[in-house]
Amino acid sequence: MKLTEHFSLEEMTVSQLASRNGWDNNPDAKVINNLTRLANLLEQVRKVINKPIIVNSAYRSKIVNDAVGSKDSSQHRLGAAADIRVSGMSVMALCEAIKNSDIQFDQCIAEYNSWVHLSVPNKPTDTPRNQMLIIDRSGTRPYS
Repeated sequence: MKLTEHFSLEEMTVSQLASRNGWDNNPDAKVINNLTRLANLLEQVRKVINKPIIVNSAYRSKIVNDAVGSKDSSQHRLGAAADIRVSGMSVMALCEAIKNSDIQFDQCIAEYNSWVHLSVPNKPTDTPRNQMLIIDRSGTRPYS
């Protein structure tokens, strides 16, 4: 099922961990609505950078989320976040492109200099925070 021109539901829910273990990682209708909002955000980023986006992880069912050691409050559980990367583009360059655009997002987090966590607000009625952070072995800090 296509959510947007360049992003499918399958791409936003695929999990090698779930596949290997036979776990269900299928979202309900509310999560699919969030994934559609998230895919629309990713389309905006794709337009700004003019390159395809690789989704490492988006929606995670509880069992998948627990298995990767994430908190229950993770936006991935709601289908409101994706960990992304772009071939030939550094994590910091991707963050800068998002920061310097007029794209409205909830969080943009450079994680371990390996991927960017990008999210929409948890609910469609919530105001985007446009929060920029860095997470690495030193902890969490504001992106500067």
